[in-house]
Amino acid sequence: PPTPPHSQPGLRTRQSAQNTVSQLKLPPTPESRLGVFLGKSLELRSILGTGAYGVVYSAFDHYSHNWYAVKALPKTNPNGEPLDERQREFQSREIQLHYAASAHPNIVSMLKIVDDEDCTYVILEYCPEGDLFSNITERGIYVSNGTLVQRAFLQILDAVEHCHRLGIYHRDLKPENILVSNAGHDVLLADFGLATTDSRSEDHGCGSTYYMSPGKSFCHPSPPSPTNCPPFCLECLDQSSRKPSYRCAPNDVWSLGVILVNLTCGRNPWKQASEEDSTYRAFKKDRNFLKTILPLSDELNEILGMIFESNPVDRITVSELKNLIFHCRTFTAPPQPQPHLQLQTPPQSPVSVQFKVSSASSIDSAGSSTLSYDSDGGSMLSSGSSSSDDSDYTRCDSPDSCDASSTDV
Repeated sequence: PPTPPHSQPGLRTRQSAQNTVSQLKLPPTPESRLGVFLGKSLELRSILGTGAYGVVYSAFDHYSHNWYAVKALPKTNPNGEPLDERQREFQSREIQLHYAASAHPNIVSMLKIVDDEDCTYVILEYCPEGDLFSNITERGIYVSNGTLVQRAFLQILDAVEHCHRLGIYHRDLKPENILVSNAGHDVLLADFGLATTDSRSEDHGCGSTYYMSPGKSFCHPSPPSPTNCPPFCLECLDQSSRKPSYRCAPNDVWSLGVILVNLTCGRNPWKQASEEDSTYRAFKKDRNFLKTILPLSDELNEILGMIFESNPVDRITVSELKNLIFHCRTFTAPPQPQPHLQLQTPPQSPVSVQFKVSSASSIDSAGSSTLSYDSDGGSMLSSGSSSSDDSDYTRCDSPDSCDASSTDV
C-alpha cells in the first residue's frame, strides 16, 4: 500500500504552558495531552474514546475553524518501555491499510500523520453524530425503517467490497467501527487496527465475540489444532497445512450479517456463534429459527441463511450480498411465535476481546473493544470537515496523493 503523507520536516508538537508534560519514565496520561498543539493551529480539545491501541481526541484547527479527530498511537507501553518491533509493525499496518482504503467515500479519510517523540498522531475527519451502535440503540433511527436500513447497509457493503478488492480484510466489522453522518443517511467504515492483507488468519478470538464467525470465535483452553477443534467449526481448519485458521473474507461477510440484524431489529442474533450458545444451536437445527424471535421478512431470512452458512466455502460473497440487498423489498415482518422455545436474544451491548500486539498469540478477554465516540467499542470516522490552504493538515483524496487544497467532504 502507498505511504501516507507525514508532516513536513521540522514540524514539532508544542504545548500550552499550563499542560506541559513533565519528562517522566511513564508515558503521559491521556488527559495531560489536552491543550497540546499539533503544528501551528490544531489543538487537542477533548477525549472521544480510549482503547487498547491508543486514545482518540477531538481537535480544533484555530486557523480553519474546523474540527478533526486525532488518534494518538503511543510509542511506549504503559510501563514506559518502548514498543517492540511487532507492536510497531501493528501500528504501521493499521496506518498503511487504512490509508490504502481511504479513497472510498464510505471509508474515513486519513488526512495527515504527525510523528512526535512519545506517540504518532493520526489526523482524521471528525464525525459529530457518533457511531452506528449509538444511532441504533440510543437514537433508534434504523429499526423498522427499511429504506434507511437498505441505504446504510449498501454503503457498508460498498466499503467492504472496496477493501476486499484491494486485498484488505477488516476483521473487526461492527457498529462501533462505523460512523454516521447526514442524520443516519451516510455511514463510513473506520478502525483498521485488526485489518490484514492475509486471506487466511490464525488470530482466533481477535475482535468482538458477537460478530465473529464460528472459525474466528474458536475458543479452547489449549491451543487450537485439527484434533481439538470442535466438529461444527468447519472454517478453523486448514487441511493443507494442518494449522487451524479461518478465511478472512468470509469472516467479514459473517460480521456483516450480524450488523444487518442489528440495523433491522436492534438486536444481536446470538452472543457467540458456537455450540455453547443456545440461540445459535437452535438456528443450526432450524434455519428459520431467527424468524421466531426476530421480526424478519421472508426475504431477509433467506439472505441471512446465505450469510450465516457455517461452511465458509458456501458462504455468500460481499458482491453477491450487495445485489440481494439492493433487490430486497421488505426487511421486517412480525415474528412467528413458538411457545415451546423461550430462548432470548442477547443484550445489545457487545462483549469484546482484544488481540494484543505485545504477543503473537495472547488474547486479552478483559479489555473493552477499540476506540469509539459513544460506546465502549469502535474507532474513528468523520464527515463534514475541510482544511484550509495554509493549515498544517491537508486532505488525502486518494491513496496516491494528498491534496493540499481546501476540500469539503
